[in-house]
Amino acid sequence: KTIAKYLGPDYRVKASVGHICDLPLKEMGYDEATFIAKYEVYDRAKSILADLKKLAAGASEIILASDADREGEAIAWHLAREMKLKRYGRVRFTDVTKDTIVRELASPDKLDMNRVDAQECRRILDRMIGYTVSGIISTKTGQRGLSAGRVQSIAGRMLVDREREIMAHRKRT
Repeated sequence: KTIAKYLGPDYRVKASVGHICDLPLKEMGYDEATFIAKYEVYDRAKSILADLKKLAAGASEIILASDADREGEAIAWHLAREMKLKRYGRVRFTDVTKDTIVRELASPDKLDMNRVDAQECRRILDRMIGYTVSGIISTKTGQRGLSAGRVQSIAGRMLVDREREIMAHRKRT
């Protein structure tokens, strides 16, 4: 409502209310050979997505706006993907002030796929390591449903440490 008030009647503003999809809950959610993620639209987001598609159908221009971090970039990418958008602009809000919004809308950008890839990697690492470790934790403690939580930081660290070991290895004869 605040953004719509700042922009006036020439714009239609509709919120996705955060992420609209994620990896499926009941499976790993990615192809283990290729690491290609499989996404499912949240039930709560299906009606929001339908509303956004209707708005987009009658729009002369579509602008995806969200936070400037990797999560915001992923939200914008998922929206573009699920709505099958061919042409759109991308703006990033660091705050919801009139000056910031007007400045960002003056020069829409493209999606930063490096940030999208970083967010996707984080989710896959969470799933890859977190699901496996959560099962072990449940088995060892005898308590069902325990979760290792988000593990991407330590998983990333382990990968970097191992890569450094490999690169530092010197063949001895």
